Amino acid sequence: MAQKTVTRAELSEAVYQRIGLSRSESAALVELVLNEISESLSIGNSVKLSSFGSFLVRDKGQRVGRNPKTGVEVPIEPRRVMVFKPSNIMKARVNGLDGSGVADD
Repeated sequence: MAQKTVTRAELSEAVYQRIGLSRSESAALVELVLNEISESLSIGNSVKLSSFGSFLVRDKGQRVGRNPKTGVEVPIEPRRVMVFKPSNIMKARVNGLDGSGVADD
């Protein structure tokens, strides 16, 4: 199965094709949505998109890591990380199920 990466331009084109906005309006809409999600996450808020999933910001404490080449222990500073938790509907779609646990035909 070949994997493909969807770009902002392709998202904008999909909005253009399906909604009927102009190409520039479609690109602006995609940018606006992505910027709003980014801004919310950057200030520590979670973003929940129904039937899609949630983007969460988690704090990771300081810990000790190890350089794999030398084996020397190195402190890893505390940081914030973003995680994505897919909804059950999204998990089912990714696994080719229709949401009821039955494979789509």
